[in-house]
Amino acid sequence: MVTVPRQRRGTPPIPRSRRSLLGRFAVLTFVIDTTKYALRGGRSYYAWMTVLGAVMAFGGYAYTEQARHGLSVTGMNDHVSWGLYISNFTFLVGVAAAAVMLVLPTYIIKDVDFRNAVLIGEGTAVGALIMCLAFVTVDLGGPERFWHLIPGIGRFNWPTSLLSWDIIVLNGYLALNVGIPFYLLFQKYRDRPANKRAYVPFVVLSVFWAVSIHMVTAFLYASQPARPFWNNALLGPRFLASAFCAGPALIILILYFIRTHSAYEVKDETFRKLALIITGAAQINLIMLFSELFKEFYHPTQHSASAVYLFFGLHGHNALVPWIWPALIANVSCTIVLTLNPLRRRMAVLLPTCAVLFTAVWVEKGMGLIVPGFTPSPLGEVAEYFPSWVEIAITLGIWALGISIVTVLVRTAIAIELGEVVYDRPRYFVPRAYEPRTFYKPSTDLPFKLKKFKPRMPSYGIKRPPWEQG
Repeated sequence: MVTVPRQRRGTPPIPRSRRSLLGRFAVLTFVIDTTKYALRGGRSYYAWMTVLGAVMAFGGYAYTEQARHGLSVTGMNDHVSWGLYISNFTFLVGVAAAAVMLVLPTYIIKDVDFRNAVLIGEGTAVGALIMCLAFVTVDLGGPERFWHLIPGIGRFNWPTSLLSWDIIVLNGYLALNVGIPFYLLFQKYRDRPANKRAYVPFVVLSVFWAVSIHMVTAFLYASQPARPFWNNALLGPRFLASAFCAGPALIILILYFIRTHSAYEVKDETFRKLALIITGAAQINLIMLFSELFKEFYHPTQHSASAVYLFFGLHGHNALVPWIWPALIANVSCTIVLTLNPLRRRMAVLLPTCAVLFTAVWVEKGMGLIVPGFTPSPLGEVAEYFPSWVEIAITLGIWALGISIVTVLVRTAIAIELGEVVYDRPRYFVPRAYEPRTFYKPSTDLPFKLKKFKPRMPSYGIKRPPWEQG
């Protein structure tokens, strides 16, 4: 394949129209090549995507039932208006925000140990954000209500409504996590160095934006004085601490799978530093949790009824008690294991600990946070919440959607980093400054030989056409 040589001194510049045409052509080939790579794979890849597709189809069928009958087919009621959907939304916002723990040391501090892991973290954040938006969409009840969220068409109520702030920060963070890796991978695909001026400002912005998406979500709950279980000054910091537990724990599991099933190199030091981040965040999370428990139970008041319902049950209603205690014990146990340095360095101990900690935070920060906030109601009534099969099916379908997105994004990013997907420049797409006036293909491409003939060339100091050089 013939490559276009660099422009020599003394030659006229390539016209801007030609440069833009070359750039658009490269973007088009980048999209086509990555799509082709995502559609091919081995049997295990096809089997994995088939299973995820089947789960998504089952979730789609459940959503048609909800769209037909409304939220009456869910377990939510007049007292508990947020359930499994918003619980998963709250948890996944933290998973998405945890990508900042890889972005900050890689792009700002220049830590080389995180260089091969940062794209994996950003791909995980994209999948988590898409799941967050999907859970908000299904919680609306029907797709016809979505127009209320569109600025200019519906009543967005910005900046007075914290829900509008939440939508803005989620979509903005999604755009940042799509744009930055796209530019870096596109430059790697073209075998060109990335211009730091083009992406570093957005990286700095994404660091602050990652904190904002979780703080705005926490403020959404803490701003409701009628819900004393949420009306807590520690809710925002505890959201961040739990996010930096669950997110890096999931990334460690993904990185280990990548290292054992591909040629992509992930250093042991990367796992050790991520485990250290998880350890510090888990310790801070437990300190804040025990502070809240002390406040609720040392001198119980009427406002402690939600915490009593969560941990011990209230008036014979104890649906969450069998869930929160195993999650709390698992959270404490995993923090103790991670605190011990010899155990944390052993991969056979670190991986199951991360899996258990991820599940424990999901229970504690999901159902253990949302449902008790509504129980009891401001009038003192207790209404149990049990998710219906429709909610469970839709939730599984959205998780399958997010996992499939992470699979495709991470797999494609690894292929570009390993050089399996590269830009194949068109053979005869030559800029005008290097184009001869008379064009002939090389004689080796023809079934017959051409007579010796030199095409006329512009007097730019180039003696031979590009396809005859080197």
